[in-house]
Amino acid sequence: MAKKGGNYFREPEPQLAFVIRIRGINGVAPTPRKILQLLRLRQIHNGVFVRLNKATSELIRRVEPYVAYGYPNLKSVRELIYKRGFAKVNSQRLPITNNRLIEAHLKGFGISSIEDLIHEIYTVGPNFKQANKFLWPFKLSSPNGGFNKITRHFQEGGDAGNRENLINRLIRRMN
Repeated sequence: MAKKGGNYFREPEPQLAFVIRIRGINGVAPTPRKILQLLRLRQIHNGVFVRLNKATSELIRRVEPYVAYGYPNLKSVRELIYKRGFAKVNSQRLPITNNRLIEAHLKGFGISSIEDLIHEIYTVGPNFKQANKFLWPFKLSSPNGGFNKITRHFQEGGDAGNRENLINRLIRRMN
């Protein structure tokens, strides 16, 4: 279609990122530490979904040495929520065992089941903020096979920084 009109096809910018903290707290400057708190990444191996826009991209860029991030596919989002999904209810971490918990807290936003929650997160729908706040940050295991080098950028053979679609491999190893 684009070729007929004399244009180029360009893949749309991803809207959803999954950010995993891969480095500890020692020696972290105050600004990146505060950004990690804003992203709800207080512990090593914690992961969160983030809506990508100019502001969040800039925040992630500032903490790139301490995190690994990329663009998850639907399978990864579903596996994370089903296996490691916990709800934040009255500042308590409750396992998502049935749809009643989701329905009780997100019914007003049109989310009544775990599949609705997955759809809202993956498509970055209008109620993404409420759905993401409802989810407790994911506590992942250390990756099967270990990290390469957490102090180096992913493009230099390390682990930190943007790994685009390859984040799905890391999620599988840590889930």
